[in-house]
Amino acid sequence: MDPVSSASAEFQGCRLILLRHGQSEFNAANRFTGWADPPLTGFGELEAVQAGQAIAAAGCRPDVAFTSLLQRAVATTRLVLTAADRPWVPVHRSWQLNGRHYGALQGKDKNLVRAEFGAERVQRWRRSYDGRPPALREDPNLADPRYAALPPRVLPHTESLRDVTARLLPYWSDAVAPELRAGRVVLIVAHGNTLRALIKWLDGISDAEITRLEVPTARPLLYLLDAAGKPLVPGGVFLVGAPSRGK
Repeated sequence: MDPVSSASAEFQGCRLILLRHGQSEFNAANRFTGWADPPLTGFGELEAVQAGQAIAAAGCRPDVAFTSLLQRAVATTRLVLTAADRPWVPVHRSWQLNGRHYGALQGKDKNLVRAEFGAERVQRWRRSYDGRPPALREDPNLADPRYAALPPRVLPHTESLRDVTARLLPYWSDAVAPELRAGRVVLIVAHGNTLRALIKWLDGISDAEITRLEVPTARPLLYLLDAAGKPLVPGGVFLVGAPSRGK
């Protein structure tokens, strides 16, 4: 096989599972989250277990997992892997998979923010590719031990989806893509906007169209990748419907 053909075949048949964390306390309270660190609710834990069961039922048990440094994603990863009978696989954590930094909006009630700034402006901050919420003047993350090794200039005080993409894609190229090329089933457990950024890049979604993309909590999204590392089915395939709260 010539070098060009060999290189182009590296991704063939690779499987990628994208999963937004289960419901957090801020999700349940309708509050902006970003880099704030609320835990999962009881329902969020149930969502994670059901997601892991769905992954196992589909025959897509992960070989390696990637997640953020935020506890709602870390806990979801643990619950999913246990439910999928893969609690022992390697898990890699990175700040580059953290949720989008919502700046001064973090922790605030979304309805109150709309009343203060107007629904149209808030929608632009939330869903557009370039919109940035107001920045925090002093970010508590600067004193967080999780980020102690990072230069202060790296830590955001607010982010647009474009900013998230800029920090996410180098991690994809350096850490995630090599695992896919090695033929491993890769699970990424992250956050709504982190996954919106990655899906935008994978599927080639335009800046205008990305405003319509929503990523639900704890519904595994399976991508099969072609020889160039692009989706065989744009948008992927959900492995499970909306989780059930049970009786």
